[in-house]
Amino acid sequence: MNDVIIEGRSVTKVYDSGDIKVRALNGINVQIKKGEMVSIMGPSGCGKTTFLNCFSGIDDATSGEIFIEGKNLAHMNDNEKSRHRAKRMGFVFQNYNLLPVLTAVENVELPLLVTGVNPKEARGRAEGMLELVGLSARKGFKPAKLSGGEQQRVTVARALVNNPAIIWADEPTGNLDAETSRQIMDLLCKLNVENGQTFVIVSHDATVGERANRVLRMRDGVIEMEYEPPQSNRTYNPM
Repeated sequence: MNDVIIEGRSVTKVYDSGDIKVRALNGINVQIKKGEMVSIMGPSGCGKTTFLNCFSGIDDATSGEIFIEGKNLAHMNDNEKSRHRAKRMGFVFQNYNLLPVLTAVENVELPLLVTGVNPKEARGRAEGMLELVGLSARKGFKPAKLSGGEQQRVTVARALVNNPAIIWADEPTGNLDAETSRQIMDLLCKLNVENGQTFVIVSHDATVGERANRVLRMRDGVIEMEYEPPQSNRTYNPM
């Protein structure tokens, strides 16, 4: 099964505060293929964000096994997981997480500089990604001067600048209006189709989730069902 890029086997996550134990993931078995766009959906508190954190290696699972590109996360130490995330993964968050003192292009090039890429090369790649997401004209602006949709485009450019195999997105349209949300999902679908990268998108919004190839619906820490939405939902207007 060389096309499986993400796999979980009986994955659990228990948060133990001493008096109370919360089982956020309760035996997750899942396979995601290279190039898929998968949406993780469900009500608040069902385990969606915990899924993303554990499967991306941000947090440790309590039990079970998680394989990313054939590598068992449990066999990596924290530094190895951090390096793997920096080189092979991109992240898009609801709150953008842009550094306010940096311009758009400086925010995008930062992950490359951190991993030792030559500054001139980093700047060129960052400018290329901003052009890809339609923001070349705004590259010198700081986040406070950008709209919410523009800030999220910068976040997408930053997530993709290292050419990651997997992009994790946690409520990527949660702070956006309906039209801007549609534009961001158009962009993600376009990038998924044209670049063949794997996208895992956490969302509670059905209009977002059903743009994916496959929906995994969670409840109480388990995947209660999965289905493939109509592929007509994947259409987009190329930028």
